[in-house]
Amino acid sequence: MDENEIKYFLEAALLAAGRPLSIDQLQGLFDGRMAPEKSEIRKSIATLNDEYEDRGIVVSEVASGFRMQVKSSMADRLQKLWEDRPPRYSRALFETLALIAYRQPITRGEIEEIRGVSVSSNITRQLLEREWVRVVGHRDVPGRPAMFGTTKGFLDYFSLKKLDDLPPLADLSDWESLRVQLNLPDVEGRDGAEDAEVHDAGSAEADASNLPVLYPEDAEDPDELIEDQLEEQLEEPAEEEELAVSEWPQPVG
Repeated sequence: MDENEIKYFLEAALLAAGRPLSIDQLQGLFDGRMAPEKSEIRKSIATLNDEYEDRGIVVSEVASGFRMQVKSSMADRLQKLWEDRPPRYSRALFETLALIAYRQPITRGEIEEIRGVSVSSNITRQLLEREWVRVVGHRDVPGRPAMFGTTKGFLDYFSLKKLDDLPPLADLSDWESLRVQLNLPDVEGRDGAEDAEVHDAGSAEADASNLPVLYPEDAEDPDELIEDQLEEQLEEPAEEEELAVSEWPQPVG
């Protein structure tokens, strides 16, 4: 096959796949003896990108391989093509994701210690369902908490080839810079997210506060409290019938 045949075949394959394809996968699409060398495939992809220089598409290399995608400069103008609104994520979720990405492997407790608030179970569930993070092991401490790390799906979503391609991040206060560099969507306000976290963390306490108080804290003895209540009831005048009171039973044991 000549260079043009290889180039056009790769272009068609990447358009048809709709997902990243590795060099091995691309090479495997060719007939056995006609398969080009891997170096020829990379050269053809580079040629395609040269031809796309002034166009709205590009062949991007991510962790899982190469994929055809729209240039970011065109994405905003093409939003009308996607009728479904993209999911909105809280800032708390992206802060949690950033900590996992930059400090992996990391446990949920370590994330909470850094952020200063509890991590909602809903956040970890969303990250796992999106396949942006996975459990990579367990910390060798009491309780053996799960340690989280990022996935190839995370790298692919943010158009990264490897973790070293993550932009530098001084701390979480540099969040806006990270959002711009990774082209993240707008996020919901921090207050709403933290309210949700606090609700999860304090739900047990809130439920407990709604329980009836059996004995006030200032009561000297619960048994004395019961006796006082019974005596007050006995002192009240009966409206229709006379109360028959038996002798207070002797304590058992």
